[in-house]
Amino acid sequence: MSAPDGSPVGAERSIGQLFASATTELSALVHDEIALARAQLKQDVKRGATSGGAFTGAGAVLVFSLPMLNFALAYGIRTWSDWNLAICFLLSFAANVLVAAVLALIGVTFAKKAKKSQGPQKVAASMKETAGVLQKAKPHPRPEPPAIEDRAPAAIEAVARSSS
Repeated sequence: MSAPDGSPVGAERSIGQLFASATTELSALVHDEIALARAQLKQDVKRGATSGGAFTGAGAVLVFSLPMLNFALAYGIRTWSDWNLAICFLLSFAANVLVAAVLALIGVTFAKKAKKSQGPQKVAASMKETAGVLQKAKPHPRPEPPAIEDRAPAAIEAVARSSS
């Protein structure tokens, strides 16, 4: 088994390797969050398009079906009931308004779902939180290396032991 950078698990990695690994993982996280935001935005656009289509359908039904349906329905009611022709036309119009109201209700339902969706806002908040955590992170303090004068006697002593 190995770590993401290829080094064996449990082996100590240098600061450069750790930084490279953290940078790679952060980059992958940002790319994944952008992909998530795109997917959620695409879903919201689909809901909005469905809502717009339903409203358009309601308007089209109301506009294009009124003359033909009103005449056919009014004369049909007149034939079956022997009522006044004006009342028959009003009943025909009421039926068309009912169909348009049902389509508009469908449009309102999808519009509320699209408005309620907080997909991109959630991703933006998550990215801000990640940036906030990274801004607060402080590098681990490194111990200062000993001065060259301090290392020289130890090096001389080590060489003296190895040659004897």
